[in-house]
Amino acid sequence: MSVDSIVRIAGNGEGVTADGRHAPLAAPFDILDAWGVIEPGPHHQTPPCRHFPRCGGCQLQHVDDDGMRWFIADRIAGALASQQIDRPDMPPATLSPPCSRRRASMKAERFGKQVLIGFHEAETHKIVDMHECHVVAPELFALVAPLRGLLGLLMPPRKGKAEVQMTLTDQGIDLLIDKVKVEGLAAIEAVTDFAQRHRLARLSIDEGHGAEPRWEPQPVTVTLAGTAVPMPIGGFLQATEDGEAALRAIVQAHVGDAATVADLFAGLGTFAVPLAARAKVYAAEGSRGSAAALKSAGTAGQLPLFVEHRDLFRRPLTTAELDRFDAVVIDPPRAGAREQMPALAAATRVRRLAYVSCNPATFARDAKNLIAGGWVLQQVVPVGQFRWSTHVELVGLFGRAADHVPAQTEVQLDRRGWLKG
Repeated sequence: MSVDSIVRIAGNGEGVTADGRHAPLAAPFDILDAWGVIEPGPHHQTPPCRHFPRCGGCQLQHVDDDGMRWFIADRIAGALASQQIDRPDMPPATLSPPCSRRRASMKAERFGKQVLIGFHEAETHKIVDMHECHVVAPELFALVAPLRGLLGLLMPPRKGKAEVQMTLTDQGIDLLIDKVKVEGLAAIEAVTDFAQRHRLARLSIDEGHGAEPRWEPQPVTVTLAGTAVPMPIGGFLQATEDGEAALRAIVQAHVGDAATVADLFAGLGTFAVPLAARAKVYAAEGSRGSAAALKSAGTAGQLPLFVEHRDLFRRPLTTAELDRFDAVVIDPPRAGAREQMPALAAATRVRRLAYVSCNPATFARDAKNLIAGGWVLQQVVPVGQFRWSTHVELVGLFGRAADHVPAQTEVQLDRRGWLKG
């Protein structure tokens, strides 16, 4: 076995040589000798966190920023190649800075008097008790230590498990604690005192029958492109504020001067809200809470925004519905949007398509269907919101080879909130 250079990083974070040897904690262009010893190369760095590599929250803290950009581009190109799609134009990924993650979901477990809070150890269910983190925002991390005390009161006395979700909102931290019980006056007072002392925007508890707010002095909102949108309990936000801004700028630039736009899997309106500043926007969202929040924000802001609560997996838009729009933005979950692809591929009036994805594999699968329907993948723009993680996000920009734009039409909904016609 010879000395080899690491030529790529696999999806699980291991370095891989040209002859297929795998090496944990190897960076691009490290040297792997015949005994498996790594000689650090130009993209190998000292991990900043004491919990790495045991903590499963990060897989690539040993890789520098240039190496991360190289890894992200390689993951995307590899996914496209698996579907026989040539690599399109792909600029270097923008990377979110350390300590910028504004939402985090953590696990908690009690052992006697000790409460552990953190992320799972890689490939296990063991919790790495968090005493520092170079990914989440400092405001969120500052809540970890006091949370141990609160959970010590709410969790079973010997052994119990809970889940904690924290999100930065306009009013402060929105905290959701799952799988605990608030029983008795002392526990109720402890929850209220904790929320007041740490100036939480909201504290919600899910005892197994759905999350209920226990503290919310004023309605919780998140501001998207200058518009305050009500934040449902457990609602989804892009991982970082600068990542959201990058995605929004890419999508807006591609949509351009389109007069009518469909935003599919719209969420709280990451794209629908800013696009509605200069176009008529139809937004479809499967979460009832998110759809209601987006509709409320659109009404309050007097935006030309038409929101429909619609499960696009069970009831995707038809070709006739899609052909009412000049441009489409689609941001599906990791599973992709297989059910929506046939109609989108067949739509003839839509001239511009921005596909936002957090899974290169399902994006490539869907892109293959779109290309077969006559779309051209013009560019893929990587966005590195998940610093030091193997998760990859991107925006695929599609256009038509022959670009003829028919006359504009109005977007109208019937009394049920469905597209007319």
